[in-house]
Amino acid sequence: MYVGFLHIHDTLRWLLLIGLIITLSNYLAGWLGNKPWKRSDNLLGIAVTLLMDLQLITGLTLYFFLSPITQLALSDFGAAMKDPNLRFYAVEHFSMMIIAVGLVHIGRLKSKSAKTDEGKFKAASIFYLIALMVIFAAIPWGRLAN
Repeated sequence: MYVGFLHIHDTLRWLLLIGLIITLSNYLAGWLGNKPWKRSDNLLGIAVTLLMDLQLITGLTLYFFLSPITQLALSDFGAAMKDPNLRFYAVEHFSMMIIAVGLVHIGRLKSKSAKTDEGKFKAASIFYLIALMVIFAAIPWGRLAN
């Protein structure tokens, strides 16, 4: 079960990154090109938020129930803080990804509540860009699987 969830989490990562980059590119083009906000722009935001939430659910399932790495870290948190790999999964990856989820949701809400098309694109662009940077910093590039 652990391996299956890990594969789902890994696959969703790439789908999320591709979706976020496509959506962000579209939003930046809309903001900088002074384009009108269309239904498709709204749907892109919904899709990215949905992917982000699915990624969160699989990540939390791994973190709290399935991952032997986080279970080891949570069993002796003090010792885990001294091990860079354990600390990464127990604190850094977890915290940064929660922040990224929050940023995507804030960007989505701000784009929905903005009064102008430019405001919609601008709000979503800024929050999605920051979320993307946080995600890239939090991805375990080259680390042991969680």
